[in-house]
Amino acid sequence: MMNPDEIRELTEKIIRVTKNIYDPEIPVNIYELGLIYEVDVKENGHVKVVMTLTAPNCPVAESLPAQVKEEIEFLTGVTEVNLEITFEPPWDMEMMSDEAKLEMGLL
Repeated sequence: MMNPDEIRELTEKIIRVTKNIYDPEIPVNIYELGLIYEVDVKENGHVKVVMTLTAPNCPVAESLPAQVKEEIEFLTGVTEVNLEITFEPPWDMEMMSDEAKLEMGLL
């Protein structure tokens, strides 16, 4: 079982992992794009990630979630990853961080 500090550290590691995964059509990582809606780490190492895609028919609809799940599974302390795709609320450009908007020339 993990203590609260270990849970917080693992959550931060998961966020760092998602900041190294890019949507191939947009030169911004999926975390800054706002595609990660939730990261929940339990004491037993079970991780729930709720994410979305820029569009339901996104060309990477199969591969991107699989990549996210696979990279999180590699982290020490993770015993199981439940990755959920949702389109509620639908993603839009307002969900992007200021950093992502700046990167794309929107600020």
